[in-house]
Amino acid sequence: MRNDIGALLSGNTYPGRGVIIGAAPDGKRAVTAYFIMGRSENSRNRVFRAENGGVTIYPFDPAKVKDPSLIIYSPVRSCDNRLIVTNGDQTDTVYDFLKEGGTFEEALETRRFEPDAPNWTPRVSGLLRFMDDGFSYKLNILKCADGGGKYCVRETFAYPAEPGAGHFIHTYRCDGDPIPSFSGEPEEIGVGNDMEAFAGVLWGSLNAANKVSLWVRYTDYETGKSEEKIFNRNEGD
Repeated sequence: MRNDIGALLSGNTYPGRGVIIGAAPDGKRAVTAYFIMGRSENSRNRVFRAENGGVTIYPFDPAKVKDPSLIIYSPVRSCDNRLIVTNGDQTDTVYDFLKEGGTFEEALETRRFEPDAPNWTPRVSGLLRFMDDGFSYKLNILKCADGGGKYCVRETFAYPAEPGAGHFIHTYRCDGDPIPSFSGEPEEIGVGNDMEAFAGVLWGSLNAANKVSLWVRYTDYETGKSEEKIFNRNEGD
């Protein structure tokens, strides 16, 4: 059963960072989205910028940056016929492996969850692969297995492009202290045909106090043409 993404987001004050990949109802366009949220001033001091076919995160006010290590990265990069979307610098790890003939899974075998005890924030990653007759996608999560930062659980989920359907994976189940990690399989959601409308639902459903930035892209696999939208709370949406 497909979940209503608006209801999932509005019912959760802090899903953290989220990756969505799916297919528009017309079956010809891939749908990709990524959002970030923040509770601290350091996490909220960010904006998305479209660059080189992807997205890079920059500090909104460089003077307020305290620790850039886990908050400044490129969440979206293109690699030949593939699009990488992640919540950290593992974007670059996946890109480098793919360029050298490696795989998505092999790249993520070299990485672990974030070293931010006691939360041990999961790394969530997506890979969209375009082919002549369509596209498919994978989602991965790397999360702490023991609560102490020693063991890492690695899960990858592969999906065909089903018109009107997508999958949503995010870092946290909900708010908390420490924040509980996402659990279970990625959530199946319905995907709209109109990019502007779908992006509006995502942005409007994220918690107003904690949302920071959102990127959404629809790409036609036959023509390669895409349309995208970026929201930055620090710039008045």
